[in-house]
Amino acid sequence: MPLPVVAKQDGARARHWDAVIVGSNVSALVLAARLGMAGHRVLVVEEESARTGFPGLREPFFLSGSRDQGLLDKSLRELTLSLIDRRRIKEEDVALQLVGKNLRVDIGAAELTAEEFVSWGVCKPEVAHQLVRSVFEASEAERKAMLGNSLVRVGRRIGRGKPAIEGSHRRGLPAEAAKAEPTVARLLDAQVRALSNLATAKPGPESQARLLGCVLRGGAGFAGGPPWLHEILRQRVESVFGEFRTLSRNFRLVSVMNQPGIAIHGNFEIWAGRMLIVASPPTALAQMIEPGDRPDFLQLSRTTRRRLCVHLRVKRRIVPEAMSNRVVMMDESGVATLSIFPRDHDPKFVDVLVRGIENNGIEHAVQEQQLVDRALALMPFHGDDVERIPIKTPVWDDDHLLEDPANNACWPGELDLRADSKLPIYMLDRSWVAGLGFEGDMLLGLRAGELLQKDLR
Repeated sequence: MPLPVVAKQDGARARHWDAVIVGSNVSALVLAARLGMAGHRVLVVEEESARTGFPGLREPFFLSGSRDQGLLDKSLRELTLSLIDRRRIKEEDVALQLVGKNLRVDIGAAELTAEEFVSWGVCKPEVAHQLVRSVFEASEAERKAMLGNSLVRVGRRIGRGKPAIEGSHRRGLPAEAAKAEPTVARLLDAQVRALSNLATAKPGPESQARLLGCVLRGGAGFAGGPPWLHEILRQRVESVFGEFRTLSRNFRLVSVMNQPGIAIHGNFEIWAGRMLIVASPPTALAQMIEPGDRPDFLQLSRTTRRRLCVHLRVKRRIVPEAMSNRVVMMDESGVATLSIFPRDHDPKFVDVLVRGIENNGIEHAVQEQQLVDRALALMPFHGDDVERIPIKTPVWDDDHLLEDPANNACWPGELDLRADSKLPIYMLDRSWVAGLGFEGDMLLGLRAGELLQKDLR
């Protein structure tokens, strides 16, 4: 159905911006900053529980592309973030650790990774070095492809992208990784699952190549407490006069004077824009809107999964010195990640986030306790020095709600941003780039900003 039309005589007061963005994920903030830098008035609508929660909940597991002209580095420069903010991201030798039964493999620079594979008996030296070399080359091909790809379009139909020649390397997953021995394949699959933002689908070969190779230049992270990436991007939006409004109540998507906008239940104010951009997961937004008011572009049938998250506060002294700030845990229950965040104001403690994709056959409370148990198993001397911090899960502005794209439509094709044929409504469909993980989020916001600022001229 089309958006409900609200007339002036209905008593509602409309406020107008150039662009109204629903959702406050990384893609939305990058897009908002790009539009603001072009002189457009932007409103970002965020959910109250997403705004007031622990800031680490909005942070990516791994800051891929932060080194050597990667996508994050390029994006922060294009957004003209201050040198002080960019320098807060520190280089680290270890990108992440893969931890399983009798296994703790450091993944980082190419030479380190190959040596770790050999030391832990994952594979022989010649196999390890050839694997790492081929994955690194494949990842570089994908990095160049991402930086040179338009990714998004408005309306015009173009066929899905195909693997192409990039130098001497054909794009996609190299044979050394695609046909790896079971012991090696298990580690590679765990890394892909940890870094991907898909619900159940496996990323395409091009995306897998990038996810496996993006760690081979080493790690990166914030050495101190907040602000971290999400808050830094938010501050950048505010610096170019972007506005934020927080909602805790339900709302409708409406049309007023041929402009799309938001009408808040119990309020006579409408926030309208020359364009409306949906950055929230569409399946989550659809559930929040009453069926009778749900527009056609939210009538989607997609596979979804929630990335369950547990927040622990632990004493720093119980964290093993050899533990990375980013750990990928593997066991029979699946893949989970562990992230450690420093606390500048209370350095004796650290915040630990443990995340894993939900299993629909098991209650969330049971799965969350399993995540706690897996994390504490890595800290054998924890005693009573652990506190679990409650998390209020957002309804529609939720970074941890993952979707699979319809008909496997995804990178390396082009995404049509236009969601409605009559009104200027656009959708940042994260599922399209979810196979690229965090870099996909950055790329989507960057390319959408470049394109949509032209539509606002």
